[in-house]
Amino acid sequence: MAKHVLFTPGPTNLPPEVLEALARPIVHHRSPEFAPIFKQARENLRYLFRTENPVVPLICSGTGGMEAAATSLLARGDQAVYVSAGKFSQRWGAICRAYGIDAHGYEIDWSLGATPDLVQRMLREHPAAKVVFTTHCETTSGSLSDIEGIARVVSGTNAVLVVDAISSLGAEPLETDAWGVDVVVTGSQKALMLPPGMAFVSVSPKARARIESCDSTVFYFSLKKALASLDEGTTPWTSQITMTVALNAAVDLVRRTGGVEAAWLRHARRARAIRAGCETLGMCEYSRAPSNVVMAMVPPDGIDAGRLIRCLRDEFGFTVAGGQERLKGRIVRIAALGHIDDEAILSLMTALEEAFRHQGREVEPGVAAAAAKRALSPPPTPA
Repeated sequence: MAKHVLFTPGPTNLPPEVLEALARPIVHHRSPEFAPIFKQARENLRYLFRTENPVVPLICSGTGGMEAAATSLLARGDQAVYVSAGKFSQRWGAICRAYGIDAHGYEIDWSLGATPDLVQRMLREHPAAKVVFTTHCETTSGSLSDIEGIARVVSGTNAVLVVDAISSLGAEPLETDAWGVDVVVTGSQKALMLPPGMAFVSVSPKARARIESCDSTVFYFSLKKALASLDEGTTPWTSQITMTVALNAAVDLVRRTGGVEAAWLRHARRARAIRAGCETLGMCEYSRAPSNVVMAMVPPDGIDAGRLIRCLRDEFGFTVAGGQERLKGRIVRIAALGHIDDEAILSLMTALEEAFRHQGREVEPGVAAAAAKRALSPPPTPA
């Protein structure tokens, strides 16, 4: 691993195969050379999203994908509901308000995820809602929502279910078609192991029908335009050529290393190791519905979270994330995303021990790394 290693919930470390793909010569996006590259990318996106439906590529961050979904499905004055469980899920409401959409937010404890019962109540109280916006993993807190159960509730209504899976797609199980999720949004710089700069949006037939009938004034972020272009094997605007090549390299790597299911298991294994190491130092997890995407760890009394983060970065070359808004200064967020090997996790735990010592806390040498190593080890084979 490089000296400066990212354990953040985006951007993440890039594998060598992706770095090599990013360095390839560029081709024209309307040329015969690019056509098979883009075709492969469309197939790869459907594979990642676990869907047979189209997945729209957009040149923007994940927030742009959220905006595209909201403004393509809803017109000014339309009603929607959303779960507010942290800084990122609150963004659904901010986007809707900016476009005159009547969005009703339901705030829950940030340490919890959204549940089917909550969504059922939301729709009962707002039967005119055309869209339900949810967040799979709220990276503010590391909390995971029950998307499978929520999809069962929404599928029996006229509403469209939209899921922000910006940090979770590729890291947590998300069965878009099997669960009946209408729209899934993700970003390139998370579990997909790409640089920032692209969002991807899957669209079910139910969602596409709503998009086609929506009296939306959106222009660049129009999913209606993008879907029509995808039907012709292209994009309505200039394609992100280099990132498309890199996407294919990243998905090839996922396929060669066991597929999407194996990627889910790798993230779970990393998360177990990170938790185990942190817990030996007296850190506890903030979330009561924890994900394998990012662990929001609360330092013990006497340990300053901000100093801990700065020490890991400046003294040891490990970048982790701090808390945001009401959690600012209270937690340390350590992600299991991107190109991370076991050595990097063990080295981070050793650095974390030393960072505790920098704040005057006595720590048994090697205790966190040993706990993480045990969590990384395969279980014993039954006799």
